[in-house]
Amino acid sequence: MPEPRETAVYTHGHHESVLRSHTWRTAANSAAYLLPSLKPHMKILDIGCGPGTITADLAELVPDGQVTGVDRVPGILEQARATAAGRGLAHVGFAVADVHALDYPDDTFCVVHAHQVLQHVGDPVRALREMKRVVRPGGLIAVRDADYAAMTWYPASEGLDAWLDLYRRVARANGGEPDAGRRLTAWAREAGLTDITASSGTWTFATPQERAWWSGLWADRTLASAYADRALEGGHADEAHLRGVAEAWREWGTREDGWFSVLHGEILCRKEA
Repeated sequence: MPEPRETAVYTHGHHESVLRSHTWRTAANSAAYLLPSLKPHMKILDIGCGPGTITADLAELVPDGQVTGVDRVPGILEQARATAAGRGLAHVGFAVADVHALDYPDDTFCVVHAHQVLQHVGDPVRALREMKRVVRPGGLIAVRDADYAAMTWYPASEGLDAWLDLYRRVARANGGEPDAGRRLTAWAREAGLTDITASSGTWTFATPQERAWWSGLWADRTLASAYADRALEGGHADEAHLRGVAEAWREWGTREDGWFSVLHGEILCRKEA
């Protein structure tokens, strides 16, 4: 039987406009639902760690444990290593991995965490089965994913409507599921998990600084990232369409009454002992 491997294409890539968002993420703003369950001795696997900001935060919360961050892209792990080294965290390691086929023995970790991962993979149920395999009996699987169809903003904008439609089409053409947040519980049940606590969380961008940051990174991402390339190469948009979407983002960012909310689905699953 062939070894499982990733079949989806990561929609965003690692352009500066993408990392601008990823390096902003912390355990507090992206994994709050997990933090009360952490203990100082725990061994944690952080899947899809990217530049390692959440990974480093988790390591600070388990000073007597061990944290391993994994990602499919070797290059981004250099940034993650620098993040951990800059904080003086000696109990953090990083490795290249595919969530569909993790190179760890059964029952290895106390916690397996994945933030904004399942929306980008080809087989999220198989990924959850792998997470279940490598977590110890009684251990936790913590997953959080955005749900694009549930994102909402004010004031209304035809340009942002066009952005949402385009992004969802590109993400699905790449093999992912942009509305993953609402599906996490169903995927976990299909993966054989039974002790599931479902919740939700939001990011909200409403101050002038937040609006400028959020709109700016999406405007730049629409024009210059791997997402832009895939939108063009897949025939989902032409350059004029992308420029229009980017301008809509910038215009929204200047609105004094502008407000944007990103809804995330969250699941905390305990493996049966």
